[in-house]
Order: sequence, then structure tokens, then C-alpha cells
Amino acid sequence: MLTINNIEVVYDNVVLVLKGISIEVKPQSITTILGANGAGKTTTLKSISGLLKPERGAVTRGSIEFNGERIDRLPPHEVVSKGIVQVFEGRRIFTHLSVEDNLLAGAHTVPDYGKVKEKIEQAYTFFPRLKERRTSEAGYLSGGEQQMLAIGRALMSDPKVIMLDEPSLGLAPLIIEEIFGIIQRMREEAGVTVLLVEQNANLALSIADHGYVMENGSIVMEGPAKQLASNSEVQEFYLGIGESGEKRSYRDVKRYRRRKRWLS
Repeated sequence: MLTINNIEVVYDNVVLVLKGISIEVKPQSITTILGANGAGKTTTLKSISGLLKPERGAVTRGSIEFNGERIDRLPPHEVVSKGIVQVFEGRRIFTHLSVEDNLLAGAHTVPDYGKVKEKIEQAYTFFPRLKERRTSEAGYLSGGEQQMLAIGRALMSDPKVIMLDEPSLGLAPLIIEEIFGIIQRMREEAGVTVLLVEQNANLALSIADHGYVMENGSIVMEGPAKQLASNSEVQEFYLGIGESGEKRSYRDVKRYRRRKRWLS
């Protein structure tokens, strides 16, 4: 459905950020990209959504295809019209608009008002809390409610693919579990394909079908999510579990010397 073919991304014609990565996202799947800060995860999403240019970045090699059509040269609004939307890290909702007006803003590509009403009801079905607060100013929502609103707004465009950038960031554990449960429901009940960038590797791998691990702009490992979750390297460096199976603190994990055996 969505294929990244050996792309390189350069900023300011100088800084090579993505170094020939290839990723495949299958229809109605949840695919996750794991990695530390600065690994290139968000740049990967922006290369798909067409948002590199405002940051003086460009895909300089390779291609990105959606349903067999090349999209890496399209402007962002055309990528959205193809059915690909991105939910940004930090939510970025319209704080002075009501909850419902925020949702309506996400439906600007839907010409049929009947379809818009249908999508609003779908958003409220997935996020009942938003329906309760439909007339409230979005800036007064809690962090979890704002994340729900950001995802609900993305659903309004009737997307085929939703790309989520760190949806757990800054949220309480119970809210994170609720949102990740809804992400699964979106795939199962609405048939939405999900590309998930997340630092919470344990949670991401628990709901994903397939995963990729990024380091310094390169894919260093990929495979079925269950296989990655049981891999000793992933357990040690991303899940905080040592070779004997004991839990380790994040501080201890940071002291380890990273072993370059990803591809062996």
C-alpha cells in the first residue's frame, strides 16, 4: 500500500538525515518505527506527507509510492487528498476553536456534507469524551483529550493511512492505554492503516503487526512485531530487559556499550 524505496533525505543541501531507508506498510496493518531521539523517525513521516520543503529538506534519492503511484514530489495537500494524514507530535490543535470546529477543520477535503456528518459521528464513536465536550474550547481540554481530538480530526478526512508521531508523549499511563486501544479499533472497525512512530517500544510492539528499528538515519532491524519484542537486542536497548530477563532501569541501560550486531 505504502512503500518507501531506498530514500535519502538531505536538509539545507548539506545534512544527510535519512540514509537509504526502505519501509513497506501493508493495507489495514499497524506498522511501527522505533528509535531514539534523532534517529530520523519524524523525518520519515514528513518525507511521506510532503512537509520537508518548509524545513529546507528534500528527498534526494529513491522514491515513495502509495498504491503504485509516486507521491514524494507532491505538495502536502495533494498527499492528504490521496488519503494519507499525519498527526503531529504535540497535538497542534486549534486551541481557540471548539472541539467540533476542530473536527470540521479536518474535513476540508470532504466535499459531501452528509459524509462530514458521518465522519463526525465516527469520531465521537471512537472518542465519546469529545462528544461530551463538543462545544468546549479545545485549549481547555486535558492532554489526553487533546490527543484524542488530534486523532479524531485526522479521521475526518476519511484517510486510508494515518501516521501517528509519538501519540503517548506526555500522557498518563492509563490514558496511553486507552488511546492505543482506540488505535487498534480504528484499524479493525474503520479499516484504517496505521504507521506509528513511538518511543514506548513495549506498547508499540504490543499492538503492531510489523516493526522497524532506526538508528542514525538507517534501518538497522525489521521484522514481525512479536519477533522484535523477543529479540535480545531490542529488549536490552528499548525495553530495558537484560540478557537474564531481569528489568533494568533506563539509567543502567544508558551505561551499556551499544553492540553493533543488528544485522547479524
